[in-house]
Amino acid sequence: MPNNYRLAKVSSLLKKEITLILQNDLENDLIRDHFVNISKIDLSGDLQHCKIYITSTAQEKVRREIVANLNTAKNSIRHSLGKRIEMRRVPEIIFKEDIVLDKGLSVLKLLNELKNKNQNNNVEEKDANS
Repeated sequence: MPNNYRLAKVSSLLKKEITLILQNDLENDLIRDHFVNISKIDLSGDLQHCKIYITSTAQEKVRREIVANLNTAKNSIRHSLGKRIEMRRVPEIIFKEDIVLDKGLSVLKLLNELKNKNQNNNVEEKDANS
């Protein structure tokens, strides 16, 4: 089993190279028109499988379409990776939508609503006491 240092190094290298491929080499207007970012890479211990989590500023429907397009183009992306990096075997890749950012934003929105509601209640109480 490879050590964590090696996994981190390979993950970092894959993230860098796949980002460059998405920006420069991929001929997909949907991906070029929307900001697409790799938020996380999960690499298996044997370096054979790689899950790439994607975030985007696009709407949810468009994000799903972007992930579907990336999964369709994963073989050409993997081929480009093989040309760019020196590995015995380039891992099988799969793209997934990262929903952690959306969950975080929804929690912040709820907290903000609670704060505003609390402030409105405090103002109403002060008006009632006056």
